Amino acid sequence: MPPSPVPTVALAHGARMPRLGLGTWPLDDEGVQPVLERAVGLGYRLIDTAHNYGNERGVGAGLRATGLPREELFVTTKFNKNSHSVRGVRRAAEQSVRRMGIDYLDLLLIHWPNPGRDRYVDAWRGLIELLKAGAVRAIGVSNFKPAHLDRLLAETGVMPDVNQIQLDPRLARVSARAYHAEHDIVTEAWSPLGAGTGLLDEPVITEIAARHGRTPAQVVLRWHLDLGLVVVPKSASPARLAENIDVFDFTLSAAEVAEISALDRGAAGEADALDSDVFGH
Repeated sequence: MPPSPVPTVALAHGARMPRLGLGTWPLDDEGVQPVLERAVGLGYRLIDTAHNYGNERGVGAGLRATGLPREELFVTTKFNKNSHSVRGVRRAAEQSVRRMGIDYLDLLLIHWPNPGRDRYVDAWRGLIELLKAGAVRAIGVSNFKPAHLDRLLAETGVMPDVNQIQLDPRLARVSARAYHAEHDIVTEAWSPLGAGTGLLDEPVITEIAARHGRTPAQVVLRWHLDLGLVVVPKSASPARLAENIDVFDFTLSAAEVAEISALDRGAAGEADALDSDVFGH
């Protein structure tokens, strides 16, 4: 199998994470295996799943079917609110490892903070214990706001390696990205292509795509990469899988990055996004 074209980024606790990976929602156990095999054959090495996706067994089957050594793959999963305790996190990690048939997790995330339950700090303490025990290589969160992260730091003194958040050019999360950069947290974007909102039809994106001889999706993924983000686009289409990873032989100019960044809707965009103070599972 040829080497992966995807560069990696160093995480705060020492692991290195590929900067582009495969999102697996909403594929089920049966559907995810062939997609994962094809993706790994194309060079994907970061695989992103979650307990709530219901496909960890299929992800594990796909990982084994690739024939790649475990250390060449970077496996991320997430646990839900039912595991928000020190013991619950340990159990969730054990269950995910068992479902996937692997020996360890590269990155384990709290899927949503669910602040109404007021237990995400306990969940974070559980992740810190797993990291110290060597059961996971990196720990992080998903959909956390700076206020949630402030509390993790205040109560434990430990910041996440990664915060995975909804992010695209119209929902650019400028203040969150600045906070992450200040605290050495890698920003990982889910729904990086706008999730069917018409983002890829924006004239500025289609014009830049034509200029580079690329697709709009490739230009948007390149925008994320040029900003230093990690992205996990999801697709079951063989053509789209190949297209999404074919973004490492060109870059955007600073002016082009700025043009795309100008699509940010600011507070209006954030108001339309899922609010992790009220939504979560």
